[in-house]
Amino acid sequence: MKTFSHKNALLTACMLALCTATPALAEGHSDSRPAGLATSDRAPMSAQDLVTMPRLGAPAATPDGRFAVYSVTHTDADSFERTTRHYLRSLTDADAEPVAVDLGGSAFDLTFGSDNFLYFLSDRPVGEQDNTAVHVWRAALDADGNITGAMQVTDTRADVHGFKLSPDASKIALFGNVGRACPAFGCEGDGVAHLPGPGTGRLYDAQDGFVRHWDAWETPGTFSRVFAFDLVDGKASGGIAADGAPSEGGLTGDTPTRPFGGTEEIAWSADSSGLYFAARPSDAAEPASTNIDLYWSSLDGAAPTNLTADNRATDTQPAPSPDGKWLAYLAMERPGYEADRLVIHLRDIASGKTRALTGEFDRSFGSLAWTPDSRWIIASAQDVLDTPAFRIDPVSGAVDRLDLMAGNEAHIANITPLAGESLLFTRDSIGGPPELYLSKNWAQAEPLTDIAMSLLGQRAAIVTTRFNFAGAGAETVWGQITKLEKHQGTLPAILYIHGGPQGSFNDGWSSRWNPRVLASQGYAVISVDFHGSTGYGQAFTDSINRDWGGKPLEDLQKGLAAALASDAQINGEKACAMGASYGGYMVNWIAGNWPERFNCLVQHDGLFDMRSFYYATEELWFPRWDFGGSYTKVPQNYEKWNPVNYVANWQTPMLVITGEKDFRVPYTQGLQSFTALQEQGVPSKLLVFPDENHWVLKPANSLQWHNTVFDWLNSHLGEGPAAE
Repeated sequence: MKTFSHKNALLTACMLALCTATPALAEGHSDSRPAGLATSDRAPMSAQDLVTMPRLGAPAATPDGRFAVYSVTHTDADSFERTTRHYLRSLTDADAEPVAVDLGGSAFDLTFGSDNFLYFLSDRPVGEQDNTAVHVWRAALDADGNITGAMQVTDTRADVHGFKLSPDASKIALFGNVGRACPAFGCEGDGVAHLPGPGTGRLYDAQDGFVRHWDAWETPGTFSRVFAFDLVDGKASGGIAADGAPSEGGLTGDTPTRPFGGTEEIAWSADSSGLYFAARPSDAAEPASTNIDLYWSSLDGAAPTNLTADNRATDTQPAPSPDGKWLAYLAMERPGYEADRLVIHLRDIASGKTRALTGEFDRSFGSLAWTPDSRWIIASAQDVLDTPAFRIDPVSGAVDRLDLMAGNEAHIANITPLAGESLLFTRDSIGGPPELYLSKNWAQAEPLTDIAMSLLGQRAAIVTTRFNFAGAGAETVWGQITKLEKHQGTLPAILYIHGGPQGSFNDGWSSRWNPRVLASQGYAVISVDFHGSTGYGQAFTDSINRDWGGKPLEDLQKGLAAALASDAQINGEKACAMGASYGGYMVNWIAGNWPERFNCLVQHDGLFDMRSFYYATEELWFPRWDFGGSYTKVPQNYEKWNPVNYVANWQTPMLVITGEKDFRVPYTQGLQSFTALQEQGVPSKLLVFPDENHWVLKPANSLQWHNTVFDWLNSHLGEGPAAE
């Protein structure tokens, strides 16, 4: 391995001291970590802690803004079974304690209607039935947490995947998997059109769109569809399809969009007369199209009206103003590009005239919501390493970044505007997972919950420092260093490489790739937002196009040098690089193009051969945009940055991890890289999860993932587990 001296650092980092403190939990499992870890009155955070940490769900506020309900998911430390508990919290009494709410069975996706009933989904058995169909329920919730009158609202053949209440609570929209030819919310033949028999073979037609998507095989003829029902005495009745009848020119496509769309893609009009929703047509062009449009259905059985037909790129998240005058939504400009800037657009509902409201603001918004008085739009967007909230004037388009937290905003999400210029939201950071906060009069917020922070305080603190340096093209590039706060002695370096590639390892909590749990094992975790990252303006994000192994690798090289130059505690002679998805691609690229730098590598779901990847992945718009066309038309663009072409240079020990249900980067990419390692005689291991997709989500699998990674790092960077 090539020796590395701090004197070789190309640039001096400009440091901005930052945050931290707190994480961890359940007693028990102790992960291995390098020798020399400082002893402390608090044990370092472990993988067991990360897996079993209570997780806060999105809050729901009462119509008058006086109370909020929220859910907390707990994981058993032995069985890893997860259970969810619900709580009611006063928003007017800062000293109030949360009150436990017993909804009498399973309950998720809680929300209040304007009728003050609490609505939720449940798969509890009904009567003597032992099936677990998912339906909407509702209950009356008192201020003391007492529940009365819990009753089933829906009784449909298909499972309800989600719902949206009309503003006047007279109607409810349901979505779930329903056959396109089915006039009701579920028919007997749903999900079997692709099973012609007599064998078990699935038959697909190229005109039907996706064959498989994310982690599931498609079921042609069945789609995620939205139906509207009347609410009569708490019971859903009727049922009108928002997509219209096929015989009348109705829309065929998924609403919400798959695989990650939800209720944010469906909205009732202010007068409760109809529905706005987002959908992408399902046809032969679907795997290569990002053309999601917004539709309006007056719920009269007719085909919905396409409101954004002129834009061939993405339009999403319809948000009507409470006064019924405006429809705000997010829109991209360039077809085929899933990471284009999302600009807030405003449509005059009466005239149909539309304008780009934030076209001059060079950030991409991820959420938006109106204040109850229709005076402001509150939206979130990545900005450098934070995800703050912004206040937008719908008249002038002026954008103001709100200062809601002391110190860094970190990651603000689940924003609910309340009356009186108040905001309910969650905030998380590298230091700790989401907690619930309330801001009044646009001022800095006060915490409302302590879901995990006290538990985290029982573990050794970490410190995260932000730094920047001159990267490729002398442009400013940002990064972060996370390490134990009171560690004595040097720390091996971990170069953490984010996926996307249009993404960021921003100042946020993750239940999967978590800098704090890794740093707690006695490593300095260095992340770099290389060219292509989000939160720095659209030109910076676009700069990775057709340059996957160019500027990003240069940024990572210079970023690692800058981090080592800025912090003498980090031992650059002991270093490992690790990443997933594009980060896994970069690990494969580093193996062939920076082969002597690292002691070890960890590659998770990484792209290995760009040719075989192109012909096996499902969302073709992604490689076509990033590489300037299909592999057939521009093979040279793919081969220029193809890791397989540099396998002869591979020499660094690598741990390869993959999931068999990953259809985005099929597991065969991992098998190919493992075979290459074997042929080169490079020390390597392969970890395969048969029941995981592009992510590792199940608690026991997550623990195994971490234990395997920690053992691998320790075997190459440490001298054996430290004594407790």
